[in-house]
Amino acid sequence: MGLLDRFAVDGYAAVITGSGQGIGRGIAVGLAEAGADVVITARRQDDLDETARLVAAAGRRAVTIAGDIREPGMSERLGDEALRVFGRLDIWVNNVGGSDDKGTRLLVDTPDEVWRSQLELNLTSAFLGAKAAAARMTAGGCIVNIASGAGMRGSPRTGPYAAAKAAMINLTQTLALELAPAIRVNTVSPGQVPTEAFREVLGMDGDTKLTELAAATPLARLGTPEDIAAAVLYLASPAGSWVTGENLLVAGGRRDRGGSRQAYG
Repeated sequence: MGLLDRFAVDGYAAVITGSGQGIGRGIAVGLAEAGADVVITARRQDDLDETARLVAAAGRRAVTIAGDIREPGMSERLGDEALRVFGRLDIWVNNVGGSDDKGTRLLVDTPDEVWRSQLELNLTSAFLGAKAAAARMTAGGCIVNIASGAGMRGSPRTGPYAAAKAAMINLTQTLALELAPAIRVNTVSPGQVPTEAFREVLGMDGDTKLTELAAATPLARLGTPEDIAAAVLYLASPAGSWVTGENLLVAGGRRDRGGSRQAYG
């Protein structure tokens, strides 16, 4: 097998949560282009239909399941559908996340219900997804959790989100030890990718702020969903078969390795 062949996932079956748009859509399409069939889920069916169209254009099959990942039994339903339609489950990407509460505030000003909601959406959903995946996954499979650069440092005004993502990185490390050697578990932590959710939470209506953020990044640009999809593909494919329990930061570089502010990502 040549080196490039190790990045192929021909015949694999993947579940990608939060795959209606943005990073999740990029991951679903990227895995399809590399040969995988996918189960995709999000709350809006029209978003899923567009992702499915792009997967089909890449020559692979997509099963769409609309709904909220926090609904009881939703993760199990996704895993069961992968087995029913594709006969296997090789890759599970816990991508769903973000915030239903649009806006930012100090951590001590955060309402209790917002704190609980953030943990449920960004952390508990990954825990439940990992449980469903581990019970159904083909030996040699891989779970990839999508955390955030915000979970790797102090994150003023996006504290609940950052705390949940930091916990996700630790969740990954524990799962990797407990599920080895049968299943690998890794994290990808994106930096600033200007998705719709990114703009909404930070209140960015125009491009001026995005230009400023790009200029402050060592590689002088913001990220794209395809940047994150490439990292996921590496970890989920045979190319990453000797990697588990790791957190891969994909953020265009950091000028300060310490606690400097990095925006929600």
